[in-house]
Amino acid sequence: MFAAANSEAADAPASFSRDLDFTVRDFERVRALIYRRAGIVMADNKREMVYSRLAKRLRLHGMTRFGDYLAHLDARPDSDEWEAFTNALTTNLTAFFREAHHFPVLAEEIKRRGPSIKIWCAGASTGEEPYSLAMTVQEALGSAASQVKILATDIDTEALNTARQGIYPLEAVEKLGEARCRRFFQRGSGARAGKARVRPELASMIDFRTLNLVTDKWSLNAPFDIIFCRNVMIYFDKETQSAILRRFASQMKPDGLLFAGHSENFSFLNQTFRLRGQTIYTLAANAVAGAARGGRSA
Repeated sequence: MFAAANSEAADAPASFSRDLDFTVRDFERVRALIYRRAGIVMADNKREMVYSRLAKRLRLHGMTRFGDYLAHLDARPDSDEWEAFTNALTTNLTAFFREAHHFPVLAEEIKRRGPSIKIWCAGASTGEEPYSLAMTVQEALGSAASQVKILATDIDTEALNTARQGIYPLEAVEKLGEARCRRFFQRGSGARAGKARVRPELASMIDFRTLNLVTDKWSLNAPFDIIFCRNVMIYFDKETQSAILRRFASQMKPDGLLFAGHSENFSFLNQTFRLRGQTIYTLAANAVAGAARGGRSA
């Protein structure tokens, strides 16, 4: 899917000036590698971003040329450096209760389904979204919320480490309002002044795991009542989106809900999903029949 540049142009340096050797060919190799590894489509205008994020890895290894770094990766398919490469190129833009219109719908579904509900947050990033889900569960179910376990996955292991710590800038937490701050967070002091940590009872509801959505096998405890996967599909091409969405369908209960991001539209997959609300999908009739037969989607 990535067109090869002609030789002369490919060996030309990127248009911006930096101290490390970064050619157009290097950028095309990075694009191909991250697509093969994680399904992420890197746009033409991401050259400077790629440079700035991977330059730290080159300097760590004492390298001055991107070509050497990429050759290092190519020669070591099982190297831990692949994880750092993927982490560096993964975007983690999130916030507590982002796209707030989803959460009242979620709260009603939680009340209707009760504490046996199973929720998967795919693309959990640094944790704000799964903790928002956990807060919603607690507010909806009260003491019964402790029975609910939320699965939160992401490909970025550094982001997941931040999520597991559950420590955030106080200013981000205070936007939730005084009542939620008191109920769900502990204010830091001393060396942690200006920070707030998620309370243990909230953190214990979430199982954080590394998961690459484009790998062949998902080891999940399906089927789920709710899948949150918001602003993740925008990084994939249509072919990859279709494959992942069909696999989501196979992981959902017949009446399950899929919450998508504000700029994501899955109407092209109308044999699998139908729109139920604002960027909220449920299984289409064919997929419901498949799920009833044993979790296979249309």
